[in-house]
Amino acid sequence: MSTVSTAETRHGLGTRLAALSKIVELGQGRIDPALITEAAQLLLRAGDRLKLSPDHTVVALAGGTGSGKSSLFNSISGLELSPIGVRRPTTARTHACVWGLEGAGPLLDWLQIQWRHRFARASALDKGESQLHGLILLDLPDHDSIRALTDPEANRLIQVADLVVWVLDPQKYADASVHRRYVTDLAGNDAVTVFVLNQADRLSHEEQAECVADLEDLLRREGVTDPQVVATSALTGKGIDGLKAVLAESVSTRRAAYQRLEADLDRLMARLAKNVPDLLHVDPTVDGARKAGLTDALCDAVGVAALGEAMENVYGVRSVDWVGWPYARWAGKLRRDPLSSLKLGAVKDDIRSLVGSAVSAQPAEVDNAVQALADGLTAGMPDVWQNGVRQAARGRSVQLPKALSAELSEVAPPLDRVPGWWWLLKIWQYLLVFLFVVGLAWVGSILAYGVFNAGRPPVSVLGDVGALPWVGLMLVSVLGLGILSAVASRNFVILGASNERDRLERDMRRRVTTVAEETVIQPVERELQRYNEYFAAITQAKR
Repeated sequence: MSTVSTAETRHGLGTRLAALSKIVELGQGRIDPALITEAAQLLLRAGDRLKLSPDHTVVALAGGTGSGKSSLFNSISGLELSPIGVRRPTTARTHACVWGLEGAGPLLDWLQIQWRHRFARASALDKGESQLHGLILLDLPDHDSIRALTDPEANRLIQVADLVVWVLDPQKYADASVHRRYVTDLAGNDAVTVFVLNQADRLSHEEQAECVADLEDLLRREGVTDPQVVATSALTGKGIDGLKAVLAESVSTRRAAYQRLEADLDRLMARLAKNVPDLLHVDPTVDGARKAGLTDALCDAVGVAALGEAMENVYGVRSVDWVGWPYARWAGKLRRDPLSSLKLGAVKDDIRSLVGSAVSAQPAEVDNAVQALADGLTAGMPDVWQNGVRQAARGRSVQLPKALSAELSEVAPPLDRVPGWWWLLKIWQYLLVFLFVVGLAWVGSILAYGVFNAGRPPVSVLGDVGALPWVGLMLVSVLGLGILSAVASRNFVILGASNERDRLERDMRRRVTTVAEETVIQPVERELQRYNEYFAAITQAKR
């Protein structure tokens, strides 16, 4: 494979691994923790492997006791490097043979190969095997060994090797310990897995063909799509060149490390994407209609309409002291106080108390409004993400009544404020009262001085009987103006009360919208964006 092709592969793998990192970040609390852990481990392993020598290919010979794995290792290396046992496992520690030692040190350190078990093919011995330059061949401990330290080491290296060569013998090639623990679990890693049917010298040509066919069929049933099986004999050297050719091809392409990581990533992504729905994208913003619906529901929950109505009524009652016809008001004082009948008391404090009690008294309505919003946004999403949106919506809903109470208490009506036109009307009304009193006094003066001749008036007009009709007309006019002013001012009061109610409800609705945006809408939109980013990463991480 060309250098350009290898670079493209690495770049593509890097993009997929970056997407997997995003999945780990966004999937916390949303997907199986075991998958999160496995993905994090893969990212760590990939990061370590990609930083180490790309010119070396790590090939692990794995197999059970008696499979001839160590003999095969020695046969490939051409040296007696690994001890061979007949009845019991003797490979307690991993042995490594390196073709081309330069740059391999850090990689061998990462593989945790002890120094005394590292061997290098000297250039004099590499004659004719230059195609294996860059190969690091590992002889793993027997995976079914009874020794305490061998299985964990074999398991670890099987997980990190670039290419795994499973060494099987004709009698135990269907060994359940291999197939159940490794082959089935690693299904999908066809490109970086080779199966060797060793000790083929014990079989006739027909028996060998039958065993190979049977093994291939078994592997296909276990998920290995295109099994690569090589028959060898470490004793006679049969098939060793063919196995070397397989290894040489892997080494020469310099792709085994990337293929192994890609294969592991493919297997992991198949599990992560197992329950991915068709709907991968949702609108990450809450539409205006749903926002308005939430605001309406919260306004109902805190009783904004009731507060507005109370404000309107109180406004009208208070206006009587300012813009009503004074004579009617004074007469009304002989009756029971209307404010007392309404039991308003300290009106401003009552309004503030009404705000707080309305919010705290309706937590169920608040919760229902938030739940309705979340349900409307999560249709078609996986259950776990639906729950995530609901949790985001309700995460601060417990604080919502208190937050609404605090906000709305700040906009409690300023009932101690007196509109300027109330002052003007009051001055006008008292001017009419004054004119009416003056008129009555004038009529009394005319009657006293002009009719009953009680004496000489200080001013002639005060005793002029001829002026009496005009004075009477003035009194009637003043009374008429007073009544008309009272009726007109009452209409203005009704209009002003309605405007004050609209202002209050509008201000309260604005406050409710702000609180809902901060405590519900923004967390929900963040969760929806998280959902979109997660599934975008799933799509990018899949091939």
